[in-house]
Amino acid sequence: MAGHIQDRWYKSQPGPTGKSVRVKTDRYGIGLRYRARYVGPDGTEKSKSFPDKQKRRAEAWLSKTAADMDSGQYVDPKLTQTTFREYAERWLKAQTSDPTSRESVNSQIRLHALPYLGSRPLGSFKPEHIRDWLAALERAIPATSYRRVIFSNVSAIFNAAVDDEYMRKNPCSASTVRAPARNPHQVVPWTPNRVFAVRAALPERFRAMVDLGAGCGLRQGEIFGLAEDEIRFDAGWVHVGCQVKVIGGKLVFALPKRQKRREVPLSPLVADALKKHLADFPSVAVTLPWARPDGKPVTKRLLFVRPDGKGAVRRTDFNTRLWKSALVKAGVIPPAESGTRHTAAREHGMHALRHFYASALLDAGENIKALSAYLGHTDPGFTLRIYTHLLPSSEGRARLAMDKVYLSRPSGPDGP
Repeated sequence: MAGHIQDRWYKSQPGPTGKSVRVKTDRYGIGLRYRARYVGPDGTEKSKSFPDKQKRRAEAWLSKTAADMDSGQYVDPKLTQTTFREYAERWLKAQTSDPTSRESVNSQIRLHALPYLGSRPLGSFKPEHIRDWLAALERAIPATSYRRVIFSNVSAIFNAAVDDEYMRKNPCSASTVRAPARNPHQVVPWTPNRVFAVRAALPERFRAMVDLGAGCGLRQGEIFGLAEDEIRFDAGWVHVGCQVKVIGGKLVFALPKRQKRREVPLSPLVADALKKHLADFPSVAVTLPWARPDGKPVTKRLLFVRPDGKGAVRRTDFNTRLWKSALVKAGVIPPAESGTRHTAAREHGMHALRHFYASALLDAGENIKALSAYLGHTDPGFTLRIYTHLLPSSEGRARLAMDKVYLSRPSGPDGP
């Protein structure tokens, strides 16, 4: 057995006859009696104390510790006492994703994980603690998709703790822990009538935003960050290489989502709408820092600026004051009651214009790979999962294919 058991209540010393005898120590009857001591993989001595009459338990623990070291399953007892909060704080500081993603993850962990899990030592977590937390999370957050994101981030923290040898297993991975289900909601594209009704309800200087969303599939931040020189009218393309986003409460220019620049086809009629917009509302030079609030200043001539013409459009201001008002005028959501805000309309945000764009292209026969590239998705499989229900059915395509064959057959007698 690696290490040894120290009895702190008794010690051995030479007796009158020269033989070793056990005598009481100054600590007799005080505190925990047995201390199991061993040298850990890092070369330092470690120990754990046990009460009187539990020497066998101490020996069993010491034997298990030795077996864990031999099998590579050993975890330093001191590290297991690190609380979830302490480790999560270090994990959050070490994240290297873009600032917006870091802010989002930071907020999720601090609001929805630390209040429930923060004080518990990592080594004490069991699947039941995660099940209890998920039940509390479900009561606090109705949206399964958001709960799934939070659960994924908490599980990532536990995975890192396992890798760093603070604990043996990730309790989120237990078979009895069920991650929040994927959102079963299917995208229901707007009709053309609704798209153009909302367009007409917006102030005239912002109507071309709908053309870029529904006609080119741009995200809201990409529309806010589109510069005049990125529209190639002669070639029939729009270069999407910038967005306006909020970091630390400040507006900045940044690359599109997932750092993915792209080219999007520009139809002649959408091009005409953009030309008219530029004729009525010339582009305005706007200077913002690049990527972060202290980044290098970059100037772009933007198609859309604030109503006072003095800066880039801020998402929250536009959504609250202009977009939801347009939704009310178009009959998409009900008017707000006096003294209250408009009802939540997540499914009717500007992202609905991207869904319309995707549905229009699929209906016209565009393939998933091309659509994925136009939308700026990293993986065509992601695009397929979102829009697969909008694809024409295979049986429908089979019937049309056979109809074409029979319609093209030569005329003549039908039999011998």
